[in-house]
Amino acid sequence: MHEPLNHPRMLAGLIFAVEEAEGRPGTLMATLPFGGMTLLEYQARLLFGAGAEQVLVAVGKMTPALLTAVNRAAKRHPRIEIVRSAEEAAEKIAPGAQVLVMADGLVTTDPVMDKMATASGEALLVTDDPASPAAIERLDMRDSWAGVARITVEQLAQIAQMPEDYDFQSALLRVAAQSGAEHVPLTAGWLKSGHAVERSVEGLAARNTGVLAALTERRTDWADRWIFTRAARIALPELVGRNVPGWTVSVAGGAIAALALVLTAMRWPGAGTVTALAGTATLATGAAMAVLRGEDKRARLLEWAIFALFALVALLIGWGEFAATANTTPPVLALVAMAAQLLVERAPSRPKRWWASPSAHLLILTPFALAGFATIGLAAAAIYSFATLAAAVEGAREKA
Repeated sequence: MHEPLNHPRMLAGLIFAVEEAEGRPGTLMATLPFGGMTLLEYQARLLFGAGAEQVLVAVGKMTPALLTAVNRAAKRHPRIEIVRSAEEAAEKIAPGAQVLVMADGLVTTDPVMDKMATASGEALLVTDDPASPAAIERLDMRDSWAGVARITVEQLAQIAQMPEDYDFQSALLRVAAQSGAEHVPLTAGWLKSGHAVERSVEGLAARNTGVLAALTERRTDWADRWIFTRAARIALPELVGRNVPGWTVSVAGGAIAALALVLTAMRWPGAGTVTALAGTATLATGAAMAVLRGEDKRARLLEWAIFALFALVALLIGWGEFAATANTTPPVLALVAMAAQLLVERAPSRPKRWWASPSAHLLILTPFALAGFATIGLAAAAIYSFATLAAAVEGAREKA
């Protein structure tokens, strides 16, 4: 639940969209394509995802492409507006608010924005490497600004008092630096994930691959990291580059999952689990696309769809074994595996690399199902999920 707009801790966002792209006269860097949208839309998604309740876009000139990008972003997040000066920006933000600023042409990821959004007081993201692709403007003898700042609305008002020919972005940076803002160092991991300022179509395309790869790293368990993440990393740039709508990937994943359930219900567990793996890979790619476009609700639904796929496949295999042998052990094992994994999914503990996940269970089940030992596969899944649940409970107890 959001705090009131006049709350002193309200967070607003400010994006600069002023400079033209290299080799593209008349085209603003903010309107260059990135991640299946424009860079401006991607930046707005990051700001709203970091907790901003409104986002302002500082412009020097209005172009049709910029207006289109802002209108598209407003369809997802209505509280996005265009401003032309620091004075106008200060008037539109509630007194006492904090402002999270993104430099013109900045490419970054959620962890960077989350870190800066939770900083205490004013802060500047910095790098001590002046040759870094993230270095924008030198602050002192050691540090250069790396494109993200957290300032106060009062500091915006200070900039509004400056002469009319000031550079908005540089003036904001100077005011923040002179106020004694904390210097937050840019980490090697953030650089590797694609954090940089890009001014050309080619450079932005290169960063696109790195950012998309970083998005697939959300899923940290061994099965996702070594199998499904790799599949998503290959597919995602192609899908985004071809502007494939996210819903088509979700529908494709659902169709493959439905086929897997039909095959399993027909007592072809080997074919069913193999198809379920393909469905899981497709759904995981769809979830990564949803995160990229700021559709967190759809991403969560797709994550739960993967769990539902595992649960239904396990139950159908258990029922098929029971129908064939009149042995109640397989369905009981399936129920235990499903129930324990459901509790793991809801556990507050931070997942470990070795922990069970729906995709890991499907990987374990598949070879047993193909070899005709589905009951043993269900037993392995039940033991694995129960062991993970025990570890999750222990982790929650230690945290408490």
